[in-house]
Amino acid sequence: MRRELITLVIASALPVGALDAQEVTFTRDVAPILYENCVECHRPGSFAPMSLLTYETARMYAPLMKIKVQTRQMPPWHVDQTVGIQAFDNEASLTDEEIETIVRWADGGALKGDDADMPPPPMLAEGGAWVLEETYGRPPDVVVSSAPYDVIANGQDQWWGPSEKFGGIDRDRWIKGYEFKPAYPNGLRVVHHGHASLRYADGSGFGGVGIAHYGVGKRYETFPEGVGMLVPAGEAEVSWNIHYFPVGEAVENDVVDVGLWFYPEGERPEIETRGEVLYRVDRMNGMPRGGDILIPPYGEQVLQGVHVLKSPTLISSFRPHMHMRGKEMSMEAIYPDGRREMLGKVSDYRHIWQISYQFEEDAKPLLPAGTMLLFTSVFDNSAENPLNPDPNQWVVFGRRGVDEMSHMWVGTTILEQEEYDTMLERRQERQEQLATQAGGG
Repeated sequence: MRRELITLVIASALPVGALDAQEVTFTRDVAPILYENCVECHRPGSFAPMSLLTYETARMYAPLMKIKVQTRQMPPWHVDQTVGIQAFDNEASLTDEEIETIVRWADGGALKGDDADMPPPPMLAEGGAWVLEETYGRPPDVVVSSAPYDVIANGQDQWWGPSEKFGGIDRDRWIKGYEFKPAYPNGLRVVHHGHASLRYADGSGFGGVGIAHYGVGKRYETFPEGVGMLVPAGEAEVSWNIHYFPVGEAVENDVVDVGLWFYPEGERPEIETRGEVLYRVDRMNGMPRGGDILIPPYGEQVLQGVHVLKSPTLISSFRPHMHMRGKEMSMEAIYPDGRREMLGKVSDYRHIWQISYQFEEDAKPLLPAGTMLLFTSVFDNSAENPLNPDPNQWVVFGRRGVDEMSHMWVGTTILEQEEYDTMLERRQERQEQLATQAGGG
């Protein structure tokens, strides 16, 4: 009786939830979350700073894991979850319940639990493998590689812009997916972002866009069935624009590969896409680029850019691009009838990640001609910005991470009016079917 009384007194003195927290274990509760969301990067030999595959390694980082998930820094997913479209194919954020589980585990002493509860080891692709090989069931149809580059251990940003011969193809082909693959693992640490474009004998660019775009967190792009990007027949060269950032360790002979997956030979998709297109937010209308970026010490700046869509347009993704003072960026649609809709907003932008937020199929904005896309960038040059290298400096436009840029890469498919009408009709039919099913009809 006395022992029971003592137990009750101790229990009543503990914080609310403390007893429950002791019930959370690694093997039963935490490992499944890590295996599903974290260990693709956090594994031995990878570019991530620690492995979370085993209890012995994960428990050492329990306090840090708690902070990272509570602040939603990890997994990296910086979309504002209170506004805009929230249906993404590549959603990477943890649920509130998963975050609570990790926090309770850390607060409860990071207990291991019963070995019998441990889930089977995850099936992880070999480091450096093509991600899209699993999607398409085969390696790329074409692989192009950059010339090697030596990245110094310490210093400012570096750029590498070689041109390599593209063997050419004897007939037009259509890309259904591409992947920009830095070398594993050290190339993934030093390649911040980059582009690859095709240029033909007359010096013209490939349709005004590149064949592959990359940013830390955005490695590939796939197009829906019936949508593709044209690669014309003929001899060409691949023009590279690779932005390297030293990370304290020299990386010698770094090579970037780009893989292209084509539709079957002779097959032409119904709709041609441009893939990611750059929409500027800084000074436009023929004025010098970035001429209006001027951020005072310990201050902020807001820039807006408007682009009018001359044709019906399907938006498949968006990827903000600013540098170290970047704080948030949004994309809003103003329809011809005056209606406004926030399509997406990144409210916790971090220059160390360049994530492409890819809308689910029926969530992709389908915009009529005459729609205005309004882009808004917010810069924070205060000491409150954790990535700010020096709040005492005036900041202007420039390529270096310590300078600033203001544009957004948007997955864009220009439609004919008939294509737009057909897409809209099919989408409405699917929505009606789902509504009927939900209503039990």
